[in-house]
Amino acid sequence: MKSAVETLNPTRVRLTVEVPFEELKSSLDAAYKKINEQVTVKGFRKGKIPARVIDQRFGRGAVLEEAVNDALPKFYTEAVNEGELNVLGQPEVDIKELKDGELLSFTAEVDIRPEIEIPDYSGIEVEVDAVDVSEEDVDKAVEELRERFASTSTVERAAEDGDVVTIDLEAKVDGEVLEDGLASDVAYTIGSGELLDGIDEAVKGLEAGGETTFTSELKGGSAAGKQAEITVKVSKVEARELPALDDDFAQLASEFDTLDEVRADSRKRLENMKQYDQATQAQERVLEKLLELVEVPVPEKLLADEIQTRTHNLEHHQLPQMGLELDKYLEIQGKTAEEFQAETEEQAVKGIKTQFVLDELVSREKLNVSQEELTEHLLRRAASSGMSPDQFAQAVVEGGQVPMLVGEVARGKALATVVEAATVKDTNGEIVDLDDEEEEATEAASADDAEAEAVEAEAK
Repeated sequence: MKSAVETLNPTRVRLTVEVPFEELKSSLDAAYKKINEQVTVKGFRKGKIPARVIDQRFGRGAVLEEAVNDALPKFYTEAVNEGELNVLGQPEVDIKELKDGELLSFTAEVDIRPEIEIPDYSGIEVEVDAVDVSEEDVDKAVEELRERFASTSTVERAAEDGDVVTIDLEAKVDGEVLEDGLASDVAYTIGSGELLDGIDEAVKGLEAGGETTFTSELKGGSAAGKQAEITVKVSKVEARELPALDDDFAQLASEFDTLDEVRADSRKRLENMKQYDQATQAQERVLEKLLELVEVPVPEKLLADEIQTRTHNLEHHQLPQMGLELDKYLEIQGKTAEEFQAETEEQAVKGIKTQFVLDELVSREKLNVSQEELTEHLLRRAASSGMSPDQFAQAVVEGGQVPMLVGEVARGKALATVVEAATVKDTNGEIVDLDDEEEEATEAASADDAEAEAVEAEAK
């Protein structure tokens, strides 16, 4: 076999392959055997039909077609390996010549990973928010804890802001009650904004047994986005009573003995959260700076597949869970279809470029993923998916997604390497030491590239 590689552009090549006919022998033998198992000819036992009889009865062309179909993947793979190509997706194959007993010639056009030059990134500088926890932040956190330990008691008066009302709901559209438009014994805190627009105004002033009707746009369900006539009936009104902010509350709501200790713990938790957010900001901004330094051609087909995947996932998985269709979603977002398409393409391009650049860094820096690192990452991903580690691991193995997880961890380590080399300052001008928060943030960021990786894995 002889093969040659022609570069069509930085992300696509054409392979030209010539195969002497004698190298097709094993595929021809396999073709005759396969046809033997599928057909019957009077006078011959099944599977024992001579090749000349198959040629006469079914045509030599059918045998050659079967043999070529069997041989092409093998010769294509050999040509890819000879050319040391990192291919993406399936090739477009064109058989140029097939001379029985002489020669098979074909071409294969396929996308490849572009060659990327990573420049010196040690001079990257970014600014992130300072970790600043105010007394107001601590007050708010303690108040949220206090809210969780509020008690309620039934009152014989009209409902007011902050009260918890038990209500029955009925939704009609065009005068017809919706199949999913009934709800009973719903507990609702007035002013929380958790149900329908207009419900606070409707129930305030009603006592137990009171009923009213108002109009509101439905946020979910079979008639999401439509105006509905909502009938609400109040069956119970309860006043919320907050515990006093003292040491007794501290002992009730936490493992601490004093309110001062609760406040100190709240401050520490808020600082940890802001440090994580700071690390996330750092890796996002360092990545943006890195991508600005690197020229990354994007394969057209891979980009088209990624855009299609992102759009499909939004339309058929994410939006249905919210009871929305794409048109309504765009209306809520205040975007036109063209703006949505442009934004999706921009996100897809960034995702693919990020993957290519970080994978190149993994190769250049010779970064490996240990079993311990993979296990830790799997546990994080399982927690974020809502599955148990065993369930998530089983799904990953059965779906053949272990290489994808390894890639996520490796890219996380690559980005961490760049962040470590960069200068990160906060808005106060102080140098930021990211430590453990950087590792977790970069691994979380690399997980966001799973969709682009899945597209490539499926294509391969």
